[in-house]
Amino acid sequence: MEAPVPLVKEPLKISKGGVGGLRPGRGFSRGEVEAVGLNVEQARLLGIYVDTRRRSAHEENIKALREWLIKVLKGEAGPLPPALPKSISIKPKRGRAFRGLTTAGRRARGLLGTRYKETHHRKFKKKARERAEKRRHETTRGLGNLQRISKIK
Repeated sequence: MEAPVPLVKEPLKISKGGVGGLRPGRGFSRGEVEAVGLNVEQARLLGIYVDTRRRSAHEENIKALREWLIKVLKGEAGPLPPALPKSISIKPKRGRAFRGLTTAGRRARGLLGTRYKETHHRKFKKKARERAEKRRHETTRGLGNLQRISKIK
């Protein structure tokens, strides 16, 4: 026998009345599991799916869980294989043009050279050379007023 299916309230548009009927959910809430006398780890080991994001506790779910646990304790129903949390796949990183993750972005940031397609060393060497030559880039950005004041004296 399978574990009971958790029921959650189905949201509706406010113009339709706000809350609709019940629909099957991802898992029982932490409050529903604790009302039966289990913690999250014990429930998952018994094969009960637990949705830790839910905060509501519905009486229908608590009643269904209690009846199923009584059947398991009597031996009428066997416990299910452990229900571990479902892993959610993460989307791969997107190629963003102005972060230098695409060819156009690397070209815009000055990272594209025939020998240096996948590295930033060329840019760092270029910046170090500009600092050594004291060219006007970020090294003198905050010192503009100081240089003007020093020329006045």
